[in-house]
Amino acid sequence: MAFREFHYRWVFDLKSNPETLWPFVSDTNRFNRDTGVPKIEVEPANKRLRNARRKVKLSIHGMPIEWEEQPFEWVRPERFGIERVYSKGPIARMRALAELSPLANGGTRMSYEVWAAPRNLIGAGVIPLQIGISIARKFRAAIQKYDELAFAGIDAEVRHAVPSLAVSKQQRLLALKQKLLADIERSEMSKETNAIVDRLLEFIEHGDEFAIARIRPYQLADEWQASRLMVLETCLRATRMGLLDLQWDLICPLCRGPKESGSSLKDISTNVHCSTCKIDFTVNFDRFVELTFRPNAAVRQVNVQEYCIGSPQRTPHVVAQQLMPSGAERVLSLPLESGSYRLRALELPGSVDVKVSPKGDSSTSFAVSDEGWSNQAVHVAERSDFRLSNKTDSEQLLILERMEWNDQAATAAEVTALQMFRDLFATEALRPGEQISVGTLTVLFTDLRHSTQLYREIGDATAFGRVMNHFDVLKKAIAEHDGALVKTIGDAVMAVFRSPANALIAMIEAQQILAVPPKGGVPLALKAGLHSGPCIAVTLNDRLDYFGSTVNMAARLECQSSGADVIISREVYDDIEVKELLDSGEFKAVAFEMSLKGFEDERAELWRVSRIRG
Repeated sequence: MAFREFHYRWVFDLKSNPETLWPFVSDTNRFNRDTGVPKIEVEPANKRLRNARRKVKLSIHGMPIEWEEQPFEWVRPERFGIERVYSKGPIARMRALAELSPLANGGTRMSYEVWAAPRNLIGAGVIPLQIGISIARKFRAAIQKYDELAFAGIDAEVRHAVPSLAVSKQQRLLALKQKLLADIERSEMSKETNAIVDRLLEFIEHGDEFAIARIRPYQLADEWQASRLMVLETCLRATRMGLLDLQWDLICPLCRGPKESGSSLKDISTNVHCSTCKIDFTVNFDRFVELTFRPNAAVRQVNVQEYCIGSPQRTPHVVAQQLMPSGAERVLSLPLESGSYRLRALELPGSVDVKVSPKGDSSTSFAVSDEGWSNQAVHVAERSDFRLSNKTDSEQLLILERMEWNDQAATAAEVTALQMFRDLFATEALRPGEQISVGTLTVLFTDLRHSTQLYREIGDATAFGRVMNHFDVLKKAIAEHDGALVKTIGDAVMAVFRSPANALIAMIEAQQILAVPPKGGVPLALKAGLHSGPCIAVTLNDRLDYFGSTVNMAARLECQSSGADVIISREVYDDIEVKELLDSGEFKAVAFEMSLKGFEDERAELWRVSRIRG
């Protein structure tokens, strides 16, 4: 017996614009939860079907329902859709399509359509009741709520719900807040941190469960218009107090979703498999390891359930995704921002680099065959027509993605190069034998000039005290400029910075402080050398350490310093922010060349940098 397909269409005129509304409505995992859809069960990843299809099931009033989830298709921020083919339950097939178009008043007209084909008489009765009445009402309420939040400028990832904590947990939360505030006061952090603590506690107590299951400190800081480092340090101190737990998320380089998480750097494995993208990758600290947090279970239990898989907001860097049968052609009119993109097929090697700028072409064609892509790199305008052709013998899932990485990630490379992290989590280290790239760092080596003579002139006890004080000056200067002291070696120091300019300023300031000691003190001359380049992280003596040719080069530079200047390499000199410092007229840089031990086959280009005294 054949049953007619039901079709429903709802139209909403909303206040917020499509770009602002998109993160809310395209997050179908939250949307399904908020509209009363039961949690789902997904078959294990090793049973994944072609092009990211998955077998999914749920139960409604004891009735088992199973289907094959097709991959979502979308063009950000204009439309997204999905199709489900059911193997169990009263529905045979269902398709949904949401479209967002701008209104003249700056708002959005959003249409949401559903097509549903019954499998049997039960389905013919359930669909109009469940979709046509019950779900329609819930859809309207959820979309209107999202519009209010988007219009108010509340980030989709950190929007608030209002769960109620038990009285005992509220009391524990308050007690931990007092401990955290006392710890912050002892650490002499800025008074602004107290406001951050208040917002963090409110977020932990009332935050949406999806958001607090993976708290990203830089994202919170941007939403709160607060200092990123202050929010990060507050989260780290909250972890020490038992308010939060930290986790290291391993991020896939393609879908950029967390594949594994560990509570310590020791839990990180360098080789990871992403079942979604069907790739193995080697992690590095610079991109693929992100520090996130979640509430400690004693404060708030977080039990995140799945309500939908594969929605557009799971991969926000993907601006368009299209499922194309063999031989299909399709034209997409894409609104893009200037920058670098990549077009690829999920299950084929290779890709096409796409540059977007106002001066690019208004249209272009892309064809993929079993031999790969026919295009070289292309240059298109911010509004462009993409003609896509699938000339392979099978269906392909085509993906257009931004290449820029989200700078809201607190990467392991950045966090472990901060003094506050090393002070608070001194035992954090990698698994013995592991070596992980941390990207580019600026490495500092220092040493005191004539320190042996100092001991002879003023006596061992006085000299030792002065040397210990010099370590305090150095550590303070390094920390204030977002660096981290890695280790001391006799009278010498090794430190790392993410910013070459910060490293240079920190050392010049330290040299000036040490050269003018407190009354009755002995002036000290601090030799310093800086070099930037890729580094490898390892564990030595139960502490996180670094090695590689960048470290070796940096170690050769400080001995060329007079104690009133900082020796910098070509890599440091060429940094844009360092150039700005040197062009400011406050510093002078004298160039010279020489061969360095261990690098005899090349002449090192070096600069002797000092402050111009007025």
